[in-house]
Amino acid sequence: MSDTVLEARALAKHYPVSTGFLKPKALARALDGVSFALGAGKTLAVVGESGCGKSTLARQLTMIEPPTSGALLLDGADVTQADAHLKKRLRQQVQMVFQNPFASLNPRKKIGHALEEPLVINTSLGALERAERARAMLARVGLRPEHAARYPHMFSGGQRQRVAIARALMLAPKVVVLDEPVSALDVSIQAQVLNLLMDLQDQTQVAYVFISHNLAVVELIADEVLVMYLGKVVEQAPKQALFAAPRHPYTRALLTSTPRIDVQARQTRQVLTGELPSPLNPPSGCAFHKRCPFAVARCAVEVPRLESLGGRQLVACHRVHEIG
Repeated sequence: MSDTVLEARALAKHYPVSTGFLKPKALARALDGVSFALGAGKTLAVVGESGCGKSTLARQLTMIEPPTSGALLLDGADVTQADAHLKKRLRQQVQMVFQNPFASLNPRKKIGHALEEPLVINTSLGALERAERARAMLARVGLRPEHAARYPHMFSGGQRQRVAIARALMLAPKVVVLDEPVSALDVSIQAQVLNLLMDLQDQTQVAYVFISHNLAVVELIADEVLVMYLGKVVEQAPKQALFAAPRHPYTRALLTSTPRIDVQARQTRQVLTGELPSPLNPPSGCAFHKRCPFAVARCAVEVPRLESLGGRQLVACHRVHEIG
């Protein structure tokens, strides 16, 4: 991809976890070999159940935590090998919008000060120019410039999330990681925020990594979808291909559980049994085999590789060609 702005190569994050007094520490494989490439102006959606590694991936992409192994390239520069000076410059290019707009803004700071803070830390702009940029960004996200003098508690949830989006865009980043950005909002407000995100992307060509469990939202905003299960990618495909013909049993189960208005688009629901396994003690072979209706003996002993089915669709399943 010639216009690639963000690329992950076998990205992994393992956490040592204490299992008891005087007992050896276990290793929780929260992220285990995730790879993708994201182009300018495109949206990659990352979906899966809670505990599949979505938020861990977000922390790697935003450089909040260093990965255990693998490479993360931003504009061709490997973040994992960068010195402190280069890493500080690269951090400006990746910003994040958090799930809860009620918690992500400092209640003691006026909105204008919250928007100016990235400019104070990363630029040499004067106070007047910083204030002007903050007011201009508020207007860009559909708020009035005079709102800069207000505190977060004076805004609704949707307005606060607009402020959070404005703050993420203050440094004109190339990538914005959105961690469940609309799940805490009313459904009517969700549509407004999603439309705002798409309009801003059209204007700036910023790339999004959109983390969500809501596949109806993903279908609206994504260009490509990454389906994760227990730290691994089980399916990756362009949005149209994945929603039209999901190939991994886990992806099928997720899609059939999504409510649809169109009767013809509804599919027979596949109910998953059991709980998501612990990353401290994952099953042998395919991590999904204990919950999979198509599992055979091979699935319990051999880890499936992510293979191409053509058309940029990748699936990690031993029986993908048999189950169709």
